[in-house]
Amino acid sequence: MLAVGEKEIRASFVNCSKGEASRLNLPRDLAERPWEDLDFLGWRDPGAPDRSYLVMPYEGRLTGVTLRVPQGPRKSLTKTNICSLCLTSHPGSGVTLLAARKAGAAGRQGNTVGAYICADLACSLYVRGKKKLELAQRFEETLTLDEQIDRLVGHVEAFLTQVHRQA
Repeated sequence: MLAVGEKEIRASFVNCSKGEASRLNLPRDLAERPWEDLDFLGWRDPGAPDRSYLVMPYEGRLTGVTLRVPQGPRKSLTKTNICSLCLTSHPGSGVTLLAARKAGAAGRQGNTVGAYICADLACSLYVRGKKKLELAQRFEETLTLDEQIDRLVGHVEAFLTQVHRQA
């Protein structure tokens, strides 16, 4: 992914108002992000732990979505879950359900789509082996690294397609 700035990020959001996009907390370390290793920019809002954001080039333009952690009971620390985007296995709360309000009229009616995603949104780094957690693991695969990256990008694009779908 190419490095992007604050203005581009704020203008990219498709499932929130311009006012909401102007008020969201951006990562403070944008300049230090490993852009060459990122397929998408993802971050948790430090001021609102139930909010996350994902920004990625999609269908020829930068597209951002706001994500929420649905309210409810927390996951067990003894269970292992797998991210639906990068297929990294995490114990406990390392994978969380993130829900995105749909774009347009469907979102204004309250429709959402969700996926189980790495809680830190570092999927790109896990796939490349650039980030490792003590208890997180990636299963050995027969796919090449490029094929795994293509699969990750395809999963994120499929999620963004669901956000854009009006039905």
